[in-house]
Amino acid sequence: MFPTLSIGPLSVATPGLILLLGIWLGLALAERLAPRFKVEGNAISDLIFVALIAGIIGARLSYAAQSLPAFLDSPLSILSLTPNMLDPLGGAAIAVIAGLIYGSRKSLALWPILDALTPLLATLEIALGLAHLASGDAFGTPTELPWGIFLWGTQRHPTQVYEMLAGGVTLWLIWPRAGSAWGSEEGQTFGRFAALSAGACLIVHGFRGDSTIIANGLRLEQLIAWGVLAASLWWLGRFYKRG
Repeated sequence: MFPTLSIGPLSVATPGLILLLGIWLGLALAERLAPRFKVEGNAISDLIFVALIAGIIGARLSYAAQSLPAFLDSPLSILSLTPNMLDPLGGAAIAVIAGLIYGSRKSLALWPILDALTPLLATLEIALGLAHLASGDAFGTPTELPWGIFLWGTQRHPTQVYEMLAGGVTLWLIWPRAGSAWGSEEGQTFGRFAALSAGACLIVHGFRGDSTIIANGLRLEQLIAWGVLAASLWWLGRFYKRG
């Protein structure tokens, strides 16, 4: 684990740095491939910029709302640069809403934009796995397999590495290829990405040691993934029937 990176007198949170690099690399790939989905590269970068800023602000406001008494005692602390004072789920929700509003105001077609964003999203899956490995989060269950890693006092499944591998396979499978008819229709590439990501979640969370258990060993994350997988396969089935 490498939770922090020391650069002279500065100490940088490694997971956050990895995610920022992932966004930069994924955005570069998305801008490069955007014309294949009949989308301008600048439209992708502008959309991500708006969503990212809204997401950061939303994550801080969501965190503040959940810890309101502390922020009422010290209102200026809401401007703190501490990355731990962010609510990821709240920030993601605000980012999606802001992106939808921005896309609507700019008259951006939904499905081509979602297709064009898939390289960025797949790259972020790889970066998220690496960030989890650096922080020690998203750890696996104990194992005696030879590729296990020693983490939190015992040998565990390297689920962070599984995340990275799954993201890499997803990126390779959704990558648009010249002469291929698969993915040529609007929404098809995003449907493939959703199905592959949901399938990866089902597998990886089977080895996670921090999943949310709701009843009889049933994991909440896998239950959600089953729903996403079913919806995305239904969506892809429409293209199959038309083809």
